Amino acid sequence: MPPEPRVAWEQRWHPLREEWILYTPHRGGRPWIGETHRPADVDPPAYDPACALCPGNRRLRGENPPYAGAYWFTNDLPCFGPDAPDVSGGDDLYRTRSARGTAEVVCYHPDHGKTFVDLTDAEAAAVVDLWADRYQALGARPDVDHVLIFENKGSLVGTSNPHPHCQIYAGGLIYGHIEREAATARRHFERTGEYLGRTILKREEAGPRVIAANDDFLACVPWFARYAYEVFILPRRPVASLADLSPSERASLGLMIREVATRYDNLWKMPMPYVMAIHQAPTDGGDYATYPFHVEFHPPLRKPDTMKYLAGPEVGGGSMTNESDPDEKAAELRAVAGPHYKRMAR
Repeated sequence: MPPEPRVAWEQRWHPLREEWILYTPHRGGRPWIGETHRPADVDPPAYDPACALCPGNRRLRGENPPYAGAYWFTNDLPCFGPDAPDVSGGDDLYRTRSARGTAEVVCYHPDHGKTFVDLTDAEAAAVVDLWADRYQALGARPDVDHVLIFENKGSLVGTSNPHPHCQIYAGGLIYGHIEREAATARRHFERTGEYLGRTILKREEAGPRVIAANDDFLACVPWFARYAYEVFILPRRPVASLADLSPSERASLGLMIREVATRYDNLWKMPMPYVMAIHQAPTDGGDYATYPFHVEFHPPLRKPDTMKYLAGPEVGGGSMTNESDPDEKAAELRAVAGPHYKRMAR
Protein backbone atom coordinates (compact mmCIF):
# COMPACT_ATOMS: atom_id res chain seq x y z
CA MET A 1 0.00 0.00 0.00
CA PRO A 2 1.35 3.47 -0.81
CA PRO A 3 1.89 5.72 2.22
CA GLU A 4 -0.89 8.01 3.23
CA PRO A 5 -0.33 11.55 1.92
CA ARG A 6 0.75 14.13 4.44
CA VAL A 7 -2.24 16.16 5.61
CA ALA A 8 -1.46 19.86 5.48
CA TRP A 9 -3.26 23.13 5.14
CA GLU A 10 -0.36 25.46 4.53
CA GLN A 11 0.35 28.68 2.68
CA ARG A 12 3.83 29.51 1.43
CA TRP A 13 5.10 32.85 0.20
CA HIS A 14 6.54 32.92 -3.33
CA PRO A 15 9.51 35.31 -2.92
CA LEU A 16 9.87 36.05 -6.64
CA ARG A 17 6.21 36.65 -7.49
CA GLU A 18 5.23 37.97 -4.06
CA GLU A 19 2.09 35.89 -3.75
CA TRP A 20 0.76 33.14 -1.52
CA ILE A 21 0.57 29.52 -2.70
CA LEU A 22 -1.85 27.14 -0.97
CA TYR A 23 -0.54 23.60 -0.32
CA THR A 24 -2.93 20.67 0.13
CA PRO A 25 -0.90 17.48 -0.53
CA HIS A 26 -3.57 15.32 1.09
CA ARG A 27 -5.87 16.19 -1.83
CA GLY A 28 -3.51 14.90 -4.51
CA GLY A 29 -4.92 11.38 -4.27
CA ARG A 30 -8.59 12.33 -4.16
CA PRO A 31 -10.98 10.20 -6.24
CA TRP A 32 -10.89 11.35 -9.86
CA ILE A 33 -13.51 10.50 -12.45
CA GLY A 34 -12.91 13.61 -14.54
CA GLU A 35 -11.07 13.92 -17.83
CA THR A 36 -7.84 11.99 -18.30
CA HIS A 37 -5.28 12.00 -21.10
CA ARG A 38 -3.67 8.91 -22.52
CA PRO A 39 0.07 9.09 -21.86
CA ALA A 40 1.88 10.08 -25.04
CA ASP A 41 4.87 8.09 -26.25
CA VAL A 42 5.31 8.63 -29.96
CA ASP A 43 8.29 8.30 -32.27
CA PRO A 44 8.08 11.01 -34.95
CA PRO A 45 10.04 10.44 -38.15
CA ALA A 46 13.41 12.12 -38.65
CA TYR A 47 11.88 14.14 -41.48
CA ASP A 48 8.29 15.19 -42.11
CA PRO A 49 7.50 16.69 -45.54
CA ALA A 50 4.50 18.50 -44.04
CA CYS A 51 6.52 20.11 -41.22
CA ALA A 52 7.13 23.84 -41.53
CA LEU A 53 10.30 23.52 -39.43
CA CYS A 54 12.13 20.68 -41.20
CA PRO A 55 15.13 21.61 -43.39
CA GLY A 56 14.28 22.49 -46.98
CA ASN A 57 10.52 22.73 -46.38
CA ARG A 58 8.32 25.66 -47.32
CA ARG A 59 6.61 27.75 -44.66
CA LEU A 60 3.75 30.21 -44.86
CA ARG A 61 6.18 32.96 -45.79
CA GLY A 62 9.49 31.51 -46.76
CA GLU A 63 11.51 28.35 -47.06
CA ASN A 64 13.97 26.75 -44.67
CA PRO A 65 17.53 26.21 -45.87
CA PRO A 66 19.05 22.73 -45.49
CA TYR A 67 20.28 23.66 -42.01
CA ALA A 68 22.45 21.22 -40.07
CA GLY A 69 22.42 22.63 -36.52
CA ALA A 70 20.49 25.12 -34.42
CA TYR A 71 18.63 27.50 -36.73
CA TRP A 72 16.41 30.54 -36.24
CA PHE A 73 14.04 32.50 -38.45
CA THR A 74 11.49 35.28 -38.03
CA ASN A 75 8.08 33.87 -37.18
CA ASP A 76 5.78 33.92 -40.20
CA LEU A 77 2.91 35.12 -37.97
CA PRO A 78 4.65 37.23 -35.28
CA CYS A 79 2.84 38.63 -32.27
CA PHE A 80 4.94 41.82 -32.46
CA GLY A 81 5.76 43.62 -35.70
CA PRO A 82 8.51 46.12 -36.62
CA ASP A 83 5.99 48.03 -38.72
CA ALA A 84 3.11 47.90 -36.26
CA PRO A 85 1.01 51.05 -36.79
CA ASP A 86 0.61 53.76 -34.22
CA VAL A 87 -2.46 53.22 -32.07
CA SER A 88 -4.85 56.08 -31.50
CA GLY A 89 -7.66 56.46 -29.04
CA GLY A 90 -7.84 55.30 -25.45
CA ASP A 91 -7.53 57.28 -22.24
CA ASP A 92 -5.92 57.03 -18.80
CA LEU A 93 -8.14 54.08 -17.90
CA TYR A 94 -8.40 52.23 -21.23
CA ARG A 95 -4.85 52.74 -22.45
CA THR A 96 -3.40 51.50 -25.73
CA ARG A 97 0.02 51.36 -27.35
CA SER A 98 1.60 49.89 -30.44
CA ALA A 99 2.91 46.28 -30.41
CA ARG A 100 6.25 46.86 -32.14
CA GLY A 101 9.03 44.30 -32.11
CA THR A 102 9.43 40.84 -33.57
CA ALA A 103 9.08 37.13 -32.85
CA GLU A 104 11.40 34.31 -33.84
CA VAL A 105 11.46 30.52 -33.96
CA VAL A 106 14.55 28.55 -32.93
CA CYS A 107 14.88 24.99 -34.24
CA TYR A 108 17.09 22.94 -31.93
CA HIS A 109 18.00 20.32 -34.52
CA PRO A 110 17.16 19.38 -38.11
CA ASP A 111 15.87 15.95 -36.99
CA HIS A 112 12.08 16.17 -36.64
CA GLY A 113 12.00 13.29 -34.15
CA LYS A 114 14.49 14.61 -31.60
CA THR A 115 13.83 16.65 -28.46
CA PHE A 116 16.24 18.42 -26.11
CA VAL A 117 17.02 15.10 -24.39
CA ASP A 118 18.48 13.80 -27.66
CA LEU A 119 20.97 16.64 -28.18
CA THR A 120 24.69 16.00 -27.76
CA ASP A 121 26.69 18.16 -25.35
CA ALA A 122 27.86 20.33 -28.25
CA GLU A 123 24.37 20.61 -29.75
CA ALA A 124 22.85 21.64 -26.41
CA ALA A 125 25.58 24.26 -25.94
CA ALA A 126 24.96 25.56 -29.48
CA VAL A 127 21.28 26.13 -28.68
CA VAL A 128 22.14 28.14 -25.55
CA ASP A 129 24.77 30.11 -27.49
CA LEU A 130 22.16 30.96 -30.10
CA TRP A 131 19.73 32.09 -27.35
CA ALA A 132 22.41 34.38 -25.91
CA ASP A 133 23.18 35.83 -29.35
CA ARG A 134 19.51 36.50 -30.10
CA TYR A 135 18.94 38.02 -26.65
CA GLN A 136 21.73 40.53 -27.26
CA ALA A 137 20.83 41.27 -30.88
CA LEU A 138 17.11 41.71 -30.21
CA GLY A 139 17.62 43.52 -26.91
CA ALA A 140 19.73 46.14 -28.71
CA ARG A 141 16.76 47.14 -30.88
CA PRO A 142 15.03 50.38 -29.83
CA ASP A 143 11.59 48.75 -30.14
CA VAL A 144 12.45 45.85 -27.80
CA ASP A 145 12.18 46.21 -24.02
CA HIS A 146 12.21 42.51 -23.18
CA VAL A 147 13.27 39.23 -24.81
CA LEU A 148 11.22 36.24 -23.67
CA ILE A 149 12.57 32.83 -24.72
CA PHE A 150 10.23 29.89 -24.08
CA GLU A 151 9.47 26.34 -25.19
CA ASN A 152 6.03 24.74 -25.27
CA LYS A 153 6.65 20.99 -25.39
CA GLY A 154 3.75 18.66 -26.08
CA SER A 155 0.18 18.99 -27.26
CA LEU A 156 -1.12 19.38 -23.69
CA VAL A 157 0.52 22.81 -23.50
CA GLY A 158 -0.60 23.83 -26.97
CA THR A 159 2.38 23.23 -29.20
CA SER A 160 1.32 23.02 -32.83
CA ASN A 161 4.42 21.24 -34.13
CA PRO A 162 6.47 18.44 -32.47
CA HIS A 163 9.68 19.44 -34.26
CA PRO A 164 12.18 20.40 -31.49
CA HIS A 165 11.97 24.17 -31.22
CA CYS A 166 11.31 27.15 -29.00
CA GLN A 167 10.11 30.69 -29.59
CA ILE A 168 11.38 34.18 -28.85
CA TYR A 169 9.02 37.09 -28.25
CA ALA A 170 10.80 40.44 -28.36
CA GLY A 171 8.82 43.66 -28.14
CA GLY A 172 7.91 46.72 -26.16
CA LEU A 173 6.24 44.61 -23.46
CA ILE A 174 7.99 43.59 -20.25
CA TYR A 175 6.04 40.52 -19.22
CA GLY A 176 4.34 40.73 -15.85
CA HIS A 177 6.29 38.02 -14.02
CA ILE A 178 9.59 39.51 -15.17
CA GLU A 179 8.59 43.01 -14.14
CA ARG A 180 7.55 41.81 -10.69
CA GLU A 181 10.71 39.75 -10.22
CA ALA A 182 12.86 42.73 -11.14
CA ALA A 183 11.13 44.95 -8.58
CA THR A 184 11.17 42.24 -5.91
CA ALA A 185 14.88 41.52 -6.39
CA ARG A 186 15.73 45.21 -6.31
CA ARG A 187 13.90 45.72 -3.02
CA HIS A 188 15.50 42.59 -1.55
CA PHE A 189 18.97 43.87 -2.42
CA GLU A 190 18.25 47.31 -0.99
CA ARG A 191 16.96 45.77 2.23
CA THR A 192 19.55 43.00 2.75
CA GLY A 193 22.51 43.70 0.46
CA GLU A 194 22.06 40.21 -1.02
CA TYR A 195 21.01 39.07 -4.46
CA LEU A 196 17.59 37.42 -4.26
CA GLY A 197 18.55 34.66 -6.69
CA ARG A 198 21.62 33.84 -4.60
CA THR A 199 19.53 33.83 -1.41
CA ILE A 200 17.08 31.34 -2.94
CA LEU A 201 19.96 29.21 -4.24
CA LYS A 202 21.49 28.95 -0.76
CA ARG A 203 18.13 27.92 0.73
CA GLU A 204 17.51 25.26 -1.90
CA GLU A 205 21.09 24.00 -1.93
CA ALA A 206 20.81 23.18 1.76
CA GLY A 207 17.41 21.49 1.46
CA PRO A 208 15.94 18.21 0.21
CA ARG A 209 14.54 19.50 -3.08
CA VAL A 210 17.67 19.47 -5.27
CA ILE A 211 17.25 17.07 -8.20
CA ALA A 212 20.51 17.73 -10.09
CA ALA A 213 23.58 19.97 -9.94
CA ASN A 214 26.77 20.78 -11.78
CA ASP A 215 29.58 23.30 -11.29
CA ASP A 216 27.51 26.25 -12.51
CA PHE A 217 23.83 25.43 -11.95
CA LEU A 218 21.44 23.73 -9.58
CA ALA A 219 18.03 22.27 -10.46
CA CYS A 220 15.35 21.94 -7.80
CA VAL A 221 11.65 21.70 -7.13
CA PRO A 222 11.47 25.00 -5.22
CA TRP A 223 9.92 25.22 -1.76
CA PHE A 224 7.31 27.57 -3.28
CA ALA A 225 6.52 25.43 -6.36
CA ARG A 226 3.18 26.21 -7.97
CA TYR A 227 2.91 22.93 -9.90
CA ALA A 228 3.57 19.38 -8.72
CA TYR A 229 6.72 18.84 -10.79
CA GLU A 230 7.81 22.44 -11.27
CA VAL A 231 11.58 22.82 -11.57
CA PHE A 232 13.84 25.85 -11.35
CA ILE A 233 17.39 25.96 -12.72
CA LEU A 234 19.37 28.46 -10.66
CA PRO A 235 22.87 29.82 -11.44
CA ARG A 236 25.50 29.47 -8.74
CA ARG A 237 26.68 33.05 -9.23
CA PRO A 238 24.44 36.11 -9.60
CA VAL A 239 23.76 36.85 -13.26
CA ALA A 240 20.95 38.85 -14.85
CA SER A 241 20.74 37.32 -18.33
CA LEU A 242 22.16 34.85 -20.81
CA ALA A 243 24.54 37.59 -21.93
CA ASP A 244 26.25 37.45 -18.51
CA LEU A 245 27.12 33.75 -18.81
CA SER A 246 30.59 32.67 -19.87
CA PRO A 247 30.94 30.14 -22.71
CA SER A 248 31.53 27.35 -20.19
CA GLU A 249 28.48 28.41 -18.17
CA ARG A 250 26.33 28.40 -21.31
CA ALA A 251 27.50 24.86 -21.99
CA SER A 252 26.68 23.90 -18.40
CA LEU A 253 23.21 25.37 -18.75
CA GLY A 254 22.56 23.28 -21.86
CA LEU A 255 23.58 20.15 -19.96
CA MET A 256 21.32 21.03 -17.04
CA ILE A 257 18.31 21.70 -19.26
CA ARG A 258 18.89 18.33 -20.91
CA GLU A 259 19.23 16.70 -17.49
CA VAL A 260 15.92 18.11 -16.27
CA ALA A 261 14.12 17.13 -19.48
CA THR A 262 15.57 13.61 -19.23
CA ARG A 263 14.39 13.16 -15.65
CA TYR A 264 10.93 14.35 -16.65
CA ASP A 265 10.74 11.72 -19.40
CA ASN A 266 12.16 9.01 -17.14
CA LEU A 267 9.59 9.70 -14.42
CA TRP A 268 6.74 7.93 -16.22
CA LYS A 269 8.67 6.64 -19.25
CA MET A 270 6.92 9.00 -21.63
CA PRO A 271 7.68 12.42 -23.14
CA MET A 272 6.76 14.88 -20.39
CA PRO A 273 4.94 18.00 -21.64
CA TYR A 274 6.05 21.28 -20.14
CA VAL A 275 6.40 25.01 -20.59
CA MET A 276 9.98 26.17 -20.15
CA ALA A 277 10.68 29.89 -19.79
CA ILE A 278 13.99 31.72 -19.47
CA HIS A 279 13.62 34.54 -16.97
CA GLN A 280 16.16 37.26 -17.66
CA ALA A 281 16.60 41.01 -17.38
CA PRO A 282 14.57 43.37 -19.56
CA THR A 283 16.42 45.33 -22.24
CA ASP A 284 14.74 48.74 -21.88
CA GLY A 285 17.88 50.44 -20.61
CA GLY A 286 17.01 50.18 -16.91
CA ASP A 287 19.31 49.03 -14.12
CA TYR A 288 18.76 45.29 -13.71
CA ALA A 289 22.02 44.34 -12.00
CA THR A 290 20.07 42.53 -9.26
CA TYR A 291 17.73 40.64 -11.59
CA PRO A 292 17.68 36.89 -10.67
CA PHE A 293 18.28 35.02 -13.94
CA HIS A 294 16.84 31.50 -13.87
CA VAL A 295 14.99 28.92 -15.97
CA GLU A 296 11.52 27.68 -15.02
CA PHE A 297 9.80 24.44 -16.06
CA HIS A 298 6.05 24.09 -15.59
CA PRO A 299 4.70 20.61 -16.46
CA PRO A 300 0.89 20.47 -16.60
CA LEU A 301 0.61 16.84 -15.41
CA ARG A 302 0.29 15.74 -11.81
CA LYS A 303 -0.09 12.07 -12.81
CA PRO A 304 0.78 10.34 -16.10
CA ASP A 305 -2.76 10.82 -17.39
CA THR A 306 -4.11 13.63 -15.21
CA MET A 307 -3.75 17.36 -15.75
CA LYS A 308 -3.38 20.05 -13.15
CA TYR A 309 -6.35 22.12 -14.23
CA LEU A 310 -6.50 25.82 -13.46
CA ALA A 311 -10.00 26.11 -12.07
CA GLY A 312 -11.89 28.15 -9.47
CA PRO A 313 -9.04 29.07 -7.07
CA GLU A 314 -6.59 29.82 -9.87
CA VAL A 315 -8.79 31.37 -12.56
CA GLY A 316 -11.49 32.78 -10.36
CA GLY A 317 -9.45 33.59 -7.27
CA GLY A 318 -6.08 34.34 -8.83
CA SER A 319 -3.97 32.20 -6.48
CA MET A 320 -2.45 28.78 -7.12
CA THR A 321 -3.23 25.62 -5.17
CA ASN A 322 -0.59 22.88 -5.24
CA GLU A 323 -1.94 19.44 -4.29
CA SER A 324 1.53 18.02 -3.70
CA ASP A 325 4.57 18.23 -1.43
CA PRO A 326 7.62 19.75 -3.19
CA ASP A 327 9.98 17.59 -1.10
CA GLU A 328 8.24 14.41 -2.25
CA LYS A 329 8.11 15.44 -5.91
CA ALA A 330 11.80 16.35 -5.84
CA ALA A 331 12.57 12.88 -4.43
CA GLU A 332 10.67 11.29 -7.33
CA LEU A 333 12.67 13.26 -9.90
CA ARG A 334 15.93 12.66 -8.05
CA ALA A 335 15.31 8.90 -8.18
CA VAL A 336 15.09 8.72 -11.99
CA ALA A 337 18.63 9.77 -12.87
CA GLY A 338 20.60 8.09 -15.59
CA PRO A 339 20.27 7.68 -19.34
CA HIS A 340 16.99 8.41 -21.08
CA TYR A 341 14.58 5.51 -20.75
CA LYS A 342 14.46 4.95 -24.53
CA ARG A 343 18.22 4.51 -24.70
CA MET A 344 18.05 2.07 -21.79
CA ALA A 345 15.52 -0.01 -23.72
CA ARG A 346 17.75 -0.41 -26.76
